[in-house]
Amino acid sequence: MRNRFDRQLEQLHVELLEMGSMCEEVIRKTSDLLKSRDAVEAREIRKEDSKIDEQERMIESLCLKMLLQQQPVARDLRKISAALKMITDMERIGDQASDIAEIVETTELAIPQDEIKLSKMAETTMRMVTDSIDAYVKQDLELVKKVIATDDEVDDLFLEVREEIVSVLRKEEVTRENSLDLLMIAKYYERIGDHAVNIAEWVEFSITGTHKDADVL
Repeated sequence: MRNRFDRQLEQLHVELLEMGSMCEEVIRKTSDLLKSRDAVEAREIRKEDSKIDEQERMIESLCLKMLLQQQPVARDLRKISAALKMITDMERIGDQASDIAEIVETTELAIPQDEIKLSKMAETTMRMVTDSIDAYVKQDLELVKKVIATDDEVDDLFLEVREEIVSVLRKEEVTRENSLDLLMIAKYYERIGDHAVNIAEWVEFSITGTHKDADVL
């Protein structure tokens, strides 16, 4: 029985890594999209969001099967419970990448790349997602702490980008409508960072049994 559970747990790790990889890739594609502003590429990103949704449903089904068939306790139960929480945040990361793609696809977006460094936000949040999933598989509290600390970096980048948007607006390099679109894109990246932190906090729960909002199990 334990051997079967261990195999299912290993499959869970593999599927979570796959979902994390999908999230990383879709964030990277949004960064490329900001440069290309290619409508076809934007539509592809939105299709990727559907694949992330499918992966969420598959992992959810696996977790429920493990809970019903194996009736795990203690740390094993925490791992499965944490995975169920983590996939919700990963699904929302996919949603926000899709939202960025929709803005680019449906607006005449002018992005002065040298002055508005949205790609830096994309790169940082992508790294946070990678580290948060790795932390789960490796059960690594140091990686958890790294992800949570990096959120301050993303928040600082958001403030920096906001100031850059105001600056280019004053120079009339973007329209008021464009500036709002750019600010919304930056806000989506900030939210992706928040979701990566949520994932990391559930990883901490899977290891320690504690969560910032409450002690559970």
